[in-house]
Amino acid sequence: MSRAAAPVSAEWMVAEARRAFFVMFGFLGLVWTVQLVNWGGDYGLPKGFSVISGEPGRLPDILAAPLLHWSWAHIEANSGPLFVFGFLAAYRGVARFFGLTLLVAVVSGLMIWFFERHGAGTAGASGLVFGYFGYVVVRGFFDRHLIDSLIGVVMAASFAYIFTGVLPGTPGVSWLGHLGGLIGGIVGAWVFRDRRAKAAKAGRTAESAAVATVADGPRSALYKELDDLGLL
Repeated sequence: MSRAAAPVSAEWMVAEARRAFFVMFGFLGLVWTVQLVNWGGDYGLPKGFSVISGEPGRLPDILAAPLLHWSWAHIEANSGPLFVFGFLAAYRGVARFFGLTLLVAVVSGLMIWFFERHGAGTAGASGLVFGYFGYVVVRGFFDRHLIDSLIGVVMAASFAYIFTGVLPGTPGVSWLGHLGGLIGGIVGAWVFRDRRAKAAKAGRTAESAAVATVADGPRSALYKELDDLGLL
């Protein structure tokens, strides 16, 4: 089997998890630095760079709005989930995580821009929070990886209440931004699915078929079961 098709090593996963931690620590530091500047400027940043429905000049603000918050309570509510879900989304590949972040921000922002009531300015990292959450919950299904599937089940069960955030009715909360973020995260799980793992599995299947006549038996059957579960 070629090196390109080989499954990722434990060392690579540890290195990516370490990078994911520092990426999220730096990202959270950036969000809080922007908040300090925002607070010092009497919250002029979200007033000038929030997403406003139907205004073409505000479309570029889709990328800036997730960094902005309306109050200290707003940023405090987002910071914990942002770090936890962001780390879980990034620990299997930081480069993939950056693509996911861009996709979630765009889908969440467009949902607001097209469907939010006119004149309402929307800002905050909660769209990213919902996007990372959706990605973590379904990633294992698309990657066919047992550990990620278990993480998704645990996160979905532990934070089931978060789904209420995609329902209308809470004053001052953009449920459309939350819904768009969740959709973006689920779409991202498919777009950024681990094709390398599938190639590796196909390679292992071909090798198994080639040596089936000499390796058939209880042990090979066990290996196949573990491979199907995503443990190999």
